Amino acid sequence: MLSCDIARKRPRPNLLWVLGKRLKEHPLARVGPGLITGVADDDPSGIATYSQAGAQFGLNMLWTMPLAFPLMAAVQLMCARIGRVSGKGLAANIKDTFHPVVLYGVVSLLLAANIFNIAADIAVMGEVAELVTGFHRQLMTIVFVLATLLLQVFVPYHRYVSVLKWLTLSLLAYAAVLFTVHVPWGQVALRTFWPHLSMSAAAATVVVGVFGTTISPYLFFWQASEEVEDMQNHDGAPPLARDGRSAGPELSRIGWDTWSGMLYSNATAYFIILATAVTLNVAGITDIETAAQAANALRPLAGDFAFMLFALGILGVGMIGVPVLAGSAGYAAAEAMGWKWGLERKALDARGFYGVIAVSVLTGLLIQYSPINPMKALFWSAVINGLVAVPLIVVIILLASRKSVMGIFTASKPIVVLGWITAGVMASAGVLMFLPA
Repeated sequence: MLSCDIARKRPRPNLLWVLGKRLKEHPLARVGPGLITGVADDDPSGIATYSQAGAQFGLNMLWTMPLAFPLMAAVQLMCARIGRVSGKGLAANIKDTFHPVVLYGVVSLLLAANIFNIAADIAVMGEVAELVTGFHRQLMTIVFVLATLLLQVFVPYHRYVSVLKWLTLSLLAYAAVLFTVHVPWGQVALRTFWPHLSMSAAAATVVVGVFGTTISPYLFFWQASEEVEDMQNHDGAPPLARDGRSAGPELSRIGWDTWSGMLYSNATAYFIILATAVTLNVAGITDIETAAQAANALRPLAGDFAFMLFALGILGVGMIGVPVLAGSAGYAAAEAMGWKWGLERKALDARGFYGVIAVSVLTGLLIQYSPINPMKALFWSAVINGLVAVPLIVVIILLASRKSVMGIFTASKPIVVLGWITAGVMASAGVLMFLPA
């Protein structure tokens, strides 16, 4: 009788508790920062760049993604390992290892580039939301800004990161678009590895844009700091440099997570180039300035369903891209200044960190109401990223190769070689960017 009474008094599980437990047990919950980093790379401004590549040059820009994939993955892998091994983010390691001029120069340029990029992203999200819902774009940009800020500031990291992981599924929309259009797969395979492309000024500009938006400095800072966040969130696990007993499975996880996350990112970019190549380029639509313009141009060519998939994909990745841009700025600035930081902390415990996030997003919003065109903001973001990417990649290679930072877990020679190749490719892209057309 007593046992029956106890059974009756035992509270039933709350619906939210059950849902949270199910999400936590889902395989997606075990995926690390690499997936979110990869998806954040395909933000609305990135989609605009890939759409322009496909619309202007058709199948002849598909080769950029197979080339960018190992280069991007190598740099991101070094960043992730730096965070997990040292227990500190990228800016903190730069602060400990290099002259302050290097630190403050890199962080200042990163903040400026991220704000311009946020401005372009939320402008596109507002434009797309207006196309989908009919509500005014500026109203929708305010809604998106408030949503991202409230999530980052008031939702603890271990819950917030689950939201970001589920949003990564939005990239599947771009693979789905290909099922709504005719794709000449034989030509696709041929042009991926044997493009018909003359390196004109216009082609060089698009190539620079593709590599610049794919291998971006804000991703370096985000993934390194996210590894530290994950490490601290798992029972306060020590850095591998201090306790290497879990090095084998941890480094294996980082490798799998990073390579798979970057593959997902680059495959999606490939699909975007392909989808716009077989629709917009074939129809003679070769001038695309924004991702929203690409989505709208698809509607009469591929139908409402293709348009809706493309548009919803933009909104989904925008809800990841904007927080990652703002978060990477917060991590970099807080580490440089020695402030408390972390999305697991409450806002009052890390005021400087959350202050940078808020200022970055709100400044991006204010640009919508200024004389600055958001697409011009994106141009300046690309210029600044071009300036900072090469020296920052060199710094990352030096950090990942230094025993004082990595102990016995320094980067392998193949990864270092890929890193130097990446620096060379990005340097060449930077030179092309500043050459007269």
